[in-house]
Amino acid sequence: MQNMVILGATGSIGASTLSVISANPLAYSIYGLVANASVDKMLALCVAHKPKVAHMVDEEAAKQLRAVLPAALNIQVTTGINDLLGLVTAAEVDTVMAAIVGAAGLVPTLEAVKAGKRVLLANKEALVMSGELFIEATKRSGAVLLPVDSEHNAIFQCLPLEVQANLGRCDLAASGISHILLTGSGGPFLRSDLATLAAMTPAQACKHPNWSMGPKISVDSATMMNKGLEFIEARWLFNTQAEQLKVVIHPQSVIHSMVQYRDGSVIAQMGNPDMRTPIAHCMAYPQRIHSGVEPLDFFKVGQLSFYEPDFERFPCLALAMEACAQGQEATTVLNAANEVAVEAFLQGQIGFTQIAKVNEACLVTVPKRPMGCIEDILALDAQTRVYARETLASIA
Repeated sequence: MQNMVILGATGSIGASTLSVISANPLAYSIYGLVANASVDKMLALCVAHKPKVAHMVDEEAAKQLRAVLPAALNIQVTTGINDLLGLVTAAEVDTVMAAIVGAAGLVPTLEAVKAGKRVLLANKEALVMSGELFIEATKRSGAVLLPVDSEHNAIFQCLPLEVQANLGRCDLAASGISHILLTGSGGPFLRSDLATLAAMTPAQACKHPNWSMGPKISVDSATMMNKGLEFIEARWLFNTQAEQLKVVIHPQSVIHSMVQYRDGSVIAQMGNPDMRTPIAHCMAYPQRIHSGVEPLDFFKVGQLSFYEPDFERFPCLALAMEACAQGQEATTVLNAANEVAVEAFLQGQIGFTQIAKVNEACLVTVPKRPMGCIEDILALDAQTRVYARETLASIA
């Protein structure tokens, strides 16, 4: 029986994780659930899953939850960063699902790694902002780091065991690997006229053709920034050189990613576009459990197509690849700028194509400096957000 903490319990990854746990009740126990401010959703989860701890990042939300949570459930409601870090590092906790979207998930995820936990990584920003720190912390603590993102999980499944056992420190070439092929659907605007992109609305950007995701990740899919962030993640997870990593547009989202070997073989991981599959894989690794996902029906799949990415259509992808080449400081800047820009777009403050303009302005302008610790990373993140908001005011 694994005791689990779910960071981001009220989000889409949290819901999928809880679904897998419900399908395997004898193997997993929910020790803690963490959310930001969604009191009604957290209340429903507490009643249904009865965790020992319910943590609300927002203090007022924690007060509201305490007021409505039935005393008979005997659930401790906590708030504040110290309680959060205490939860993810508690001796009773075996596994932490890191699914808080954005930079907010960085510190608790890193603390779980430092504590030697089994960390299921669904938070892109952990590696985008602090890949080197994460990999070093994993090495020192002996934590088990498993990638939940469907693409990175697919790559992981296609790799030899010696690479799986040495994430971040592996030698792909020595294992006979020539390329990692990172697939992406291209999102809802793959075939839209370029002239129409500036007028696209948040509702249109969030209408992904294959996946059901939260608003921020959906917009990142529409700009293909999500693929850019995954490109950066892959650089750290699989210790890739620039020439070893390629992005392939695959609209059907059936092949989740591939690994190409020196002998000409290509191994692909396939499945229906449902996050419960990679979540179940990480939860049970190296075993397999029931995820609740229907198996792929090859007679219904139809055509599989592949395209090179169009950087005129997807400038955010090009910016992410450029930042990856520059280093961790640049990727931290880009991530912070993108979070501000996407939020502004979702609130109707800027247009869709202006997301890339804000990102580029920050990447070019914000001073980069060496980052040796988490405090340096958070300081650069905060500085970038200030500049990004100033940039918003100039283009709005």
